[in-house]
Amino acid sequence: MKILHTADWHLGKIVNSVHMTEDQAHVLAQLIDIVREEKPDLIIIAGDIYDRSIPPKEAVELLDSVLTQLITEFNCPILIISGNHDSPDRLQFGSRLFRENNLFIETKLTTELRSLTFDDEFGPVHFHLIPYIEPADARSVFEDETIQSHQQAMETIIDRIKARENMEERHVLIGHAFLAGGMETDSEERLSMIGGSPYIDSYLFKDFSYVALGHLHQPQKVTYDWIQYSGSILKYSFSEASNTKSVTMINLAADKTIDMSRIPLQPKRDLRIIEGYFDEFINGDKAEPTEDYLHIRLLDDGQILDPIGKLRQKYPNILRLERKVLQSNRQLNELNQIKEKQKMTHAQLFHTFYEEMKGEPITKERKDHIDQVIQTLIEQERGK
Repeated sequence: MKILHTADWHLGKIVNSVHMTEDQAHVLAQLIDIVREEKPDLIIIAGDIYDRSIPPKEAVELLDSVLTQLITEFNCPILIISGNHDSPDRLQFGSRLFRENNLFIETKLTTELRSLTFDDEFGPVHFHLIPYIEPADARSVFEDETIQSHQQAMETIIDRIKARENMEERHVLIGHAFLAGGMETDSEERLSMIGGSPYIDSYLFKDFSYVALGHLHQPQKVTYDWIQYSGSILKYSFSEASNTKSVTMINLAADKTIDMSRIPLQPKRDLRIIEGYFDEFINGDKAEPTEDYLHIRLLDDGQILDPIGKLRQKYPNILRLERKVLQSNRQLNELNQIKEKQKMTHAQLFHTFYEEMKGEPITKERKDHIDQVIQTLIEQERGK
């Protein structure tokens, strides 16, 4: 069975105040061309279709246009799950009607853990659509108060799948999660750690034929060749400047082995980091005039009058301009502190703020209260 795996479209994304809809439409047109050329038997979109729970109308229109063309022109099954950026309720709208057109959308966990089965010339392939969930969601669905982490939630899900299914057959799991050992970028929103760690061990998925994941934006495998993140369709932060975006094409054989390739996506405007001296940019020695999204690092020591205004005459899409100067130890310490805080969850940030303001650790009672407030706000944001 030939499967196209993509994820993390983040339709409606804004990068440094720039709306990315036009750029997203450009690469999604390439995706349609890839489907036309490769003729996959099935398409997987592993979460974070939208960038936020209430997407702008331009994002909704783009998704409608792409899915309509895929369904009407190719009529191959499309399997979609919700990610941590999607609103389960909004993305689920019309899902029962869409099934009649081979569009399958799963946004909420159920005790049944229904699978979808499609046949090729070698027999059935079973697909398990597991949308992004918080540990609290799993506790509620399975009525199991021992579930306190993402790891325990996924263990419960997979144990139930294995108890019901013949794992000697071919099984594909579609998920949106953070596997331990996966490489992060700055453009992913860290998953909530309320109720436990966000990390999941890859060994849980060793009995599946293929695991199609979303959430991490860099294309990569985790531990096993059959556990893959397809990555995002565009670079959404300068930490991804060196990455090549792609979709993942899988050929799943009868013996459960896979043949995998990544098909590159070419952006309308690349996102790049360039450094050099001001005069080199102005004279065109460093880089040709371009509409790419740029982070320019200037190496000059002296003052420069209106550098951004002058540079934008040649490079209109400068998103960030900095002077690369030697940092003092104090500045480096401050930078390290900022980086550490960027890795913290909402709850951890509040706990740190509380200690800085009060000069004492937060009490367990207050910590539990704040964690519950943050959890409620997260659920409201996702439209639950």
